[in-house]
Amino acid sequence: MSDATIRPTAKYLKAGAILAAIVFLGLEIAYLALWTAQVGRWVMILPPLILLWPAARWIRRQCSKAVISGDRLRYETGVAGKSTRTIQLSKVQDVRVEQRLMQRIFNVGDISIETAGEASRLTIRNVDSPQELADDIMNRSQGAAAKPV
Repeated sequence: MSDATIRPTAKYLKAGAILAAIVFLGLEIAYLALWTAQVGRWVMILPPLILLWPAARWIRRQCSKAVISGDRLRYETGVAGKSTRTIQLSKVQDVRVEQRLMQRIFNVGDISIETAGEASRLTIRNVDSPQELADDIMNRSQGAAAKPV
């Protein structure tokens, strides 16, 4: 099987960016139409700060990924520092999908992977098509367990 890369969904990021852009434009229009005489020009610094929120979420999304390669799943997170957790697929015991109402509407969910060992649970939040992904992980783990070492 080929390598698979799993990242958190961009659906919420896009919605947040659209909302931030609408608020940005609303503040700009309000300033130009209503507040020009009442407040100084320094207020125009505030609307671009609203766009920092989706930018920060995009950076967090880019710095979090899981890669399924061969018989291993490697989960990496971190912006400045990096944390990596590697799981042997043959030790995966259970893959659980959790979806709240809004996640079900957008076909997004959280995947929890149970393994044999001390740190037994790894949760990957807000992934697209979580049930298909869970089935793929279980199929790969069964294939890895069937191969002789």
